[in-house]
Amino acid sequence: MQILKSNRAQFVYETHALVKSFYPAWDLKILTPESVVKDRKISALPPSMELEFLDDCVKFTVYNSLHNIENTYTCWDVGQADAAAYKNTFGRFLYTSLREETGISLPWGNLTGVRPTKLIMSMLEEGKSEQDIASYLEEQHFVSREKIALGMEIAKREAEILRTLHYENGYSLYIGIPFCPTTCLYCSFTSYPISAWRGRVGEYLDALEYEMEETAKLCQGKILDTVYIGGGTPTSLSAAELDRLLTALRRIFDFGAVQEFTVEAGRADSITDEKLKVMKKHGVTRISVNPQTMRQKTLDLIGRRHTVKQVTDAFLMARKAGFDNINMDIILGLPGETEEDVQATIEQILVLTPDSLTVHSLAVKRASALNKWIAENGVTAYNNTEETMRIAALGARSMGMSPYYLYRQKNMSGNFENVGYCAEGKYGIYNILIMEEKQTIVALGAGSITKKVTRRTSADGSENTLIERCENVKEVAQYIERIEEMVERKRVLFSE
Repeated sequence: MQILKSNRAQFVYETHALVKSFYPAWDLKILTPESVVKDRKISALPPSMELEFLDDCVKFTVYNSLHNIENTYTCWDVGQADAAAYKNTFGRFLYTSLREETGISLPWGNLTGVRPTKLIMSMLEEGKSEQDIASYLEEQHFVSREKIALGMEIAKREAEILRTLHYENGYSLYIGIPFCPTTCLYCSFTSYPISAWRGRVGEYLDALEYEMEETAKLCQGKILDTVYIGGGTPTSLSAAELDRLLTALRRIFDFGAVQEFTVEAGRADSITDEKLKVMKKHGVTRISVNPQTMRQKTLDLIGRRHTVKQVTDAFLMARKAGFDNINMDIILGLPGETEEDVQATIEQILVLTPDSLTVHSLAVKRASALNKWIAENGVTAYNNTEETMRIAALGARSMGMSPYYLYRQKNMSGNFENVGYCAEGKYGIYNILIMEEKQTIVALGAGSITKKVTRRTSADGSENTLIERCENVKEVAQYIERIEEMVERKRVLFSE
């Protein structure tokens, strides 16, 4: 464990995110005067770094392996008179100090948020020119020109795609199915092995239907734009259970204006012809068949429990069933994978020619089994590079796809990003909405989070957006037992 000591509990999130970006192998703990450390051994550890917020400056000290001072960086121009300026100056100072210390420049500079395109889109909406935005990102946040160009391209495309949505009187709907055939090594989503819950799926659907019925009452008079069923793996349900869910969904909600209806089929070992026919019957317009990789050795390691051939067979089965908007997900930086492995995956996907390709850069989540795997095998056993990102991007472009949404995560391999590419007209509207936070998303099921988006005009004429959240409990049994409480949370949120 590496310790960073700070004399203030200030900018802890930003500090942790930036230091981890430069030192991804570190198990980093930030200790402040307010920190509560139960383990005395941790509090007694000598620091690897130290931050001192003083009246006239901020000092950042780096210690060597002998715990002697290696380098000290000082920022005198901290702009304390203005809180926002102070925060921005600190972010620039810490980034440039770490850059000098390591000799590394991060592709997204000191931006630690997950939604860089949201920043670009807001600036475009304010009427700022592309040149002004690019200069701001490069000079104030040290973003590379390549990432600025990518973000700008996506932000403009998103604005065009979202043009037909009903922001003021509309909403989108998310349905969570928290079951999977198995739990993947890298996964931190709310999911449970379907084999252990098979006997209680009916109870879960009972609770979910009740939540749907009560929530639909709260949404009366509003326009439903998109529907997304995710998880977990929704196709972990049997064909009969899937039919029950989709029948109830179409009965309870008005689909008259729905522009996109997605079911994240995901795992090849959960897809059958019967389930595809059920989805087609109920008007599902978009599905995913996600390999993550087309290297069998990696699939076995990460616990996917299906073969590369099953991925191909499931994709072709979906095409035969009439689906003309099929997404595939891949993850770059998976354990043991090389640039040659990524190239081989892309070449196999090129043969299938999906309608969209979502390229993820592996993010190491604290709640995933990958953390334990890294502790046993070392952080260098997984790696993402600019070359693997380039291979995936060129593969998507060669299929006639363009990037249409982007987001980032903490602890992401290579400090890169996740990018969705698609053919013309085959984008996933919901994917954009969940990132850009421009429309209310009503979320149902265990572990789901509703986001109520309200736009307000201030007295001075400026517009601002208020985002309020409402969470459902993650554990399936608790969700079933406390379903009335979950519904009441939504009643309170939408009565305000």
